[in-house]
Amino acid sequence: MKTITHHYGTDLQWVNSLATSYEGYVEGNFIKVPEHIHTGVRYFLPCSEGIVAFYIDVEYNMDIELIQKNLTDDFVGIYYNLTDGVASVTSDNIENIVGFQKYDLAVIDSSLISHYLVKEGSKTFALCIFIKKDIIKSFAERIPSLNKFINTLTNPEKNTIIRFDKMSSISYNLLADLRKLEVGDYTFNLNLMATVNLLIAEYLNNIPSRTIIIKTVNETDLAAIFKIKSYLLNNIYDPFPSIETIAREAHMSESKFKLLFKKIIGDTPNSYFMNNKLIKAKELLQGGQHSIADVANKLNFADNSYFTAKFKNHFGVLPKTFIEQL
Repeated sequence: MKTITHHYGTDLQWVNSLATSYEGYVEGNFIKVPEHIHTGVRYFLPCSEGIVAFYIDVEYNMDIELIQKNLTDDFVGIYYNLTDGVASVTSDNIENIVGFQKYDLAVIDSSLISHYLVKEGSKTFALCIFIKKDIIKSFAERIPSLNKFINTLTNPEKNTIIRFDKMSSISYNLLADLRKLEVGDYTFNLNLMATVNLLIAEYLNNIPSRTIIIKTVNETDLAAIFKIKSYLLNNIYDPFPSIETIAREAHMSESKFKLLFKKIIGDTPNSYFMNNKLIKAKELLQGGQHSIADVANKLNFADNSYFTAKFKNHFGVLPKTFIEQL
């Protein structure tokens, strides 16, 4: 495994350092990397003052660990990551799987140290947007519902901006259209800048529709939330453990745990557990080897009626209809 410690920013001071860490060099707006590390394209572009885009479309030929330690806390990284393979953001050796069909959108404050692991053979298509918090503030001030939050939202002493989420279909389509273009020419640059601005606009427009949680987060907090998320997924066949139990496991008060879980994961622990239980139920039904009653029992639902109601509410069809459609 090759380990690279690096930093990003809203200027271009990080570019040469990152290229050297990859045993490569900078040529125009490209970071050229030797093929024994990966093939493909790394391309950076200043989009406007305080906003830089980093476009990645590569296939890795070795395991890579990227340790991001930024030099400032004045920007946010928005990472759209469609890795096809094995990739994860880790904290204290606790993995949070990212990429295609997983968490493919991460918003991470520059104040946080992040560890990114990607395995040999993985194919990564990603767009990273680095944007100054002052720019976010100036944009958000034009959104009335954000006015009362914006000063604390972008204040590193009072709040850490962090979220792991799924990108919208709009974002996915914007990235898919961008990927069709030849990287590096004038048309590509115009499209890249337009895509970046549309993605930022979508991100800001979606903030008011979510619960805004003002809270600082450190690496220990992040590792604890990752640990509990992994615990819930690994025990998906069991009943939901009490909040008291998992908060104690996270070494947090119940109120702090619920707040940080919702802030980082975007859902309450109970809802996150139930949603993933239903996804597992769908997978079991698709396998064709289990009846509805078997699945309800296997996943510890109270009874068939409760399972049916939850499945219908989540997927829009009854389990029986879903099976018939298969």
